[in-house]
Amino acid sequence: MHGGTRRTARIALQVLSLLLLAAHFYRGGMYPLVVVAVAMGGLTFVARRWAGRVLALVLLCGTAEWLRTAWALAHLRASLDQPYGRLVAILSSVAAVTLVSAFVARGSGAPVARPQTD
Repeated sequence: MHGGTRRTARIALQVLSLLLLAAHFYRGGMYPLVVVAVAMGGLTFVARRWAGRVLALVLLCGTAEWLRTAWALAHLRASLDQPYGRLVAILSSVAAVTLVSAFVARGSGAPVARPQTD
C-alpha cells in the first residue's frame, strides 16, 4: 500500500472504532462519552505524537469497555440459560478491531513522510 492509501485505511479503522464506541455509549445513555468518542475522531487528522498517544489510550479504554460488556452480557445470558457464544464472538471481534486501531494510533502521531518528486 502506498502512504496515502495506508493513511486512509488507518484513519478509517480508527474512525470506525470510535463510531462503534459512540453508538455503544449512546445506547447505554452515556451521552458525555458519546461526545468524547466522536470528538476523538478529530485527533485522527492531527499529525502530532501526543494526538496519536491520546487516541491510542482512548481506543485501549474502548477495548476494555468492549471486553467488560462482553463479560457482563455473557454472564447475564448464562444466568438466564440463554446462549451467549455468538455474543462473545461478536464483541470479542469488535474488541480486537478496536485494539488493532489503538496499536495503529500509537505510532500515527508522527508526520507522514512524503516521497520527493523532482
